[in-house]
Amino acid sequence: MTSSNSAAGSHSFDVVDSEILVEAPIIALRRDRVRMPGGRIAAREIVEHFGAVAVVALDDDGRICLLRQWRQTAQDRLVELPAGILDVADEDPLVAARRELAEEAGVAAERWSVLTDIFTSPGFAEETVRVYLAEGLSDADRPEPEDEEADMT
Repeated sequence: MTSSNSAAGSHSFDVVDSEILVEAPIIALRRDRVRMPGGRIAAREIVEHFGAVAVVALDDDGRICLLRQWRQTAQDRLVELPAGILDVADEDPLVAARRELAEEAGVAAERWSVLTDIFTSPGFAEETVRVYLAEGLSDADRPEPEDEEADMT
């Protein structure tokens, strides 16, 4: 049972202070001080991120393009959809999705539609991923891969 002056689910979690703890090229770590129900102030660390895209590239035979790529955080090669981060703040996600599909899979698509937007880890990160369905596939020029992508299959 909660002892609060407001109904559950109606509290406004106001940020009373915010500071950047770490700033790096693709992420930042921020600490917000947030007013909790009952008035207590609690610290919450948040990873800031421009966001990302993923592509369900579906061919005419009903097959989906999947990639196997090394992921340092997992210490393993993972099977994933073609995907990538937005390169800059406010980048058009469709532009990023087209780029990533060509770079990672050497594929272009005629038709694009949004399947969903998801928060990857809402407990600590702002990152969202827009997932697209790409259809009408054809070959596309694939730039020379670098880093982990040079080992991707």
